[in-house]
Amino acid sequence: MKQTAPPWLIRATIQVVLVIAAAVIIWLAVIQLFSLIMVVVTSLFVALAMEPPVNWLVAKGWKRGLATGLVMLVVALAVAGLVAAFGSMFISQVIALVERIPAIYEDVTSWLVERFGARIPTTNEALQRVASEWGTTLAANAWAVGSQVFSGLISFLGLLMLVFYISAQGPKFRATICSPLPPKNQRVVLKVWSTAQEKTAGYISSRVILALINAIATFIFLMVMGIDYALPLSLFCGVVSQFVPTVGTYLGGAGPVLVGLIESPIRGLAVLVFIIAYQQVENLLVAPKLTSKTMEVNPAVAFVSVLALGSLLGPIGAFLSLPMVATCQAIISTYVHRYELVDDDLLRQDGGSPSKPSPARAAAVAGSADAVAPEALDPE
Repeated sequence: MKQTAPPWLIRATIQVVLVIAAAVIIWLAVIQLFSLIMVVVTSLFVALAMEPPVNWLVAKGWKRGLATGLVMLVVALAVAGLVAAFGSMFISQVIALVERIPAIYEDVTSWLVERFGARIPTTNEALQRVASEWGTTLAANAWAVGSQVFSGLISFLGLLMLVFYISAQGPKFRATICSPLPPKNQRVVLKVWSTAQEKTAGYISSRVILALINAIATFIFLMVMGIDYALPLSLFCGVVSQFVPTVGTYLGGAGPVLVGLIESPIRGLAVLVFIIAYQQVENLLVAPKLTSKTMEVNPAVAFVSVLALGSLLGPIGAFLSLPMVATCQAIISTYVHRYELVDDDLLRQDGGSPSKPSPARAAAVAGSADAVAPEALDPE
């Protein structure tokens, strides 16, 4: 007697095949549209960072579009002013540093030959090899380089347009998202939006202030030590140490230390000591005061999030990982009930009482809980 498959098995098989096919199509679409997705994500976070000053201008009677345009114009003028104020000095010092590279290379190779007897190409040989390889590469990839530059310009213009739209049409944009949802879920979406806005704006502003303080302190120290190229090195140290997660401190400090070592081992060691000492002061005194009200993320969680999002989304994912994690942490804290900790040795910090959330986090959790009740997550 011929056996036939039960109808439920046929339906389940078709459903599984359809789900797998849909997942594959979505994955292929994400791969093809990855650059566009990154532009949209970056635009969203930039718009969230701009929203507080835009809202302040709107409260003063400005139209939202004009307020957004004014904020973007102020940011552009600030960047242009920085370039105008330091651009010529920065470029001249960078040119001087580049011109000195052959002499630095010759000093290093001479030291290596004298100490270890290493066979290293001379300065002329190295320059000829680099010029030959780079010339061939640029000639072969001239069209690709031009296409990448044009594509980058288009992406940047698209990013500016999206930032303006998301910020200028903020209420309408949120209304479009919330309109298909029931009231309880709308409150959740709006709470998530406001939390993401607060964390992102706080993250960007605190990073800018810390980068400025770092650059000024480093510039003063390098000038006192008489180290050349103090301005580009200090700006590099300040910006990289704050805007490159996890390893930014080491990358930012490597430039000044290397130049100091080339000029004099004692100067290089002094710069290294200063970088380490400043980081301790910043981590213990300066940064906590700036970030205590904006985000509080466990260092291990921050490190893992930077690695994970950096692997998935590249440098932009690594940069945006901290505000993303801080937002998720704040949202989870709103809806997760916390209990009094038991008295156990595994919970003691440095032999004291069991570790507890900081007062700032406890207050934030309490305020968030008051703002949106946990029942808001329940479907109607």
